[in-house]
Amino acid sequence: MDSTQADATAIGGGLHHPVTLSTSSLFPESTASAFEVAARLGFDGVEVMVGIDQVAADVDALEKLRDYHGVPVTSIHAPTLVVTQLVWRGTGHWDKLRRCAEMALALDCDVVVVHPPFRWQGDYATGFVAGIAEIRRETGVRFCVENMYPWRTPAGEYAAYRPTWDPTDEPFEHLTLDLSHAATAQVRSLDLVRAWGDRLQHVHLTDGQGSFRDEHLAPGAGNQDADQVLHHILGHGYTGDLCLELNTRAADSRADRERILADALAWTRDRVAESGRLAPQPS
Repeated sequence: MDSTQADATAIGGGLHHPVTLSTSSLFPESTASAFEVAARLGFDGVEVMVGIDQVAADVDALEKLRDYHGVPVTSIHAPTLVVTQLVWRGTGHWDKLRRCAEMALALDCDVVVVHPPFRWQGDYATGFVAGIAEIRRETGVRFCVENMYPWRTPAGEYAAYRPTWDPTDEPFEHLTLDLSHAATAQVRSLDLVRAWGDRLQHVHLTDGQGSFRDEHLAPGAGNQDADQVLHHILGHGYTGDLCLELNTRAADSRADRERILADALAWTRDRVAESGRLAPQPS
């Protein structure tokens, strides 16, 4: 794995591994709420979803939240979702990624999560593979391209992403695994991580049942064998973040939302500790 990744350290016969919280897990609450909850529940850091609110696009505000709550920012999610396209309006796609890199470096991290572009995004889409390699060299930041899924419609599947929703066969140096996206694509996350090897640099730890909707369930609540995925990657040297990116919008209250996140954090840390006691799986 990349030597710049955070080290996992042995504690009590198991492993302490960075388990972080995506600010999107608090939506529709604010970025500030995510820092508050991450600190209270004991997460090791946060991933900032740029575009969730104005604060998420303001590096000075993020620095203040980081320092006040004592929770580091460990990754930045670029505003590449359909609903975040208007963030930094008037800025080109590549310049948005450069701003994300500048934000990451200012906040002392070096991971930017980016979705493959939509087919209708012109030169950004057609030049994406070469452009990601170039911006990595230019900034020194790891741009971890995330697996997505085909859009399923009554008329059939629609290939919305270019060059593809599945980065496996593309020459990206760094990749993000999202287990919910794998479920929506009706593929196995375990197959992806075995195929990716050391290119796996970031994980959105979540789950899904294979619905046409991107569900973002708690890990273990879907069909992606999240425990086996953790056992495999940790047994093969993965030291990057395990970022909980969950959909908690159905929560009835802040207390209910925090319970969902606390349970997922405990589930993850239990599996990490268990993986530290087990022999690695064969490749």
